[in-house]
Amino acid sequence: MDTEAVIFDLDGVLLHTDRFHYLAWKQLSDEKGIYFDEEINQRLRGVSREQSLEIILERYGGPALTPEEKKQMTDKKNEIYRSFLGQMTPADVADDVRTTLLALRKADFRLAVGSSSKNTRFILDKTDLAGYFDAVSDGTMIRRTKPDPEVFLLAAELLAIRPEKCLVVEDAAAGIEAGKRAGMKTAAFGDAAKLRIADHDLNRFSDLLPIVGNYTGVNL
Repeated sequence: MDTEAVIFDLDGVLLHTDRFHYLAWKQLSDEKGIYFDEEINQRLRGVSREQSLEIILERYGGPALTPEEKKQMTDKKNEIYRSFLGQMTPADVADDVRTTLLALRKADFRLAVGSSSKNTRFILDKTDLAGYFDAVSDGTMIRRTKPDPEVFLLAAELLAIRPEKCLVVEDAAAGIEAGKRAGMKTAAFGDAAKLRIADHDLNRFSDLLPIVGNYTGVNL
């Protein structure tokens, strides 16, 4: 079996919380008088909370901020974001996602989440997704964010599967690069699929099944 495990990014792949990130950063930016729009928001995809703030502060014209003030800002953003996440339910996960994950589990593939988000476990619990996965590698466990491969290499380690036996599913260019740097196969979903930079491009989440089936000879 060439592929033994599938590692999924969270936001934009398993579910979509982009609107919550945008609204939280927008509220924080407005309070600080910093210009923020959808184009800037796109630059924040797949990067850490701290790196996102530095991108937003490129438009900041006030006095220099101390590390403590920046920490207060990222904490405030997360409070706002989590208030939005608190509204999520299992209905926010597409049926296509659940049926695909269930098919992979029935075929004995090991499944993991590899996300830079520090809210990963909270989101998985709110949406009733946690039980599908054998391991979770997230922003609370890593020091370097994508395109560094750390989050995916840790996921493979937690699964006890060699990186070359793993397939990464991502919706961001940085995530595809991280998967490749980890020595893993890659499948692009959403925006990343338009870039044609992965080993495979998915139009629908369930397109993953024949791809994995081709690698393994398993009829999914």
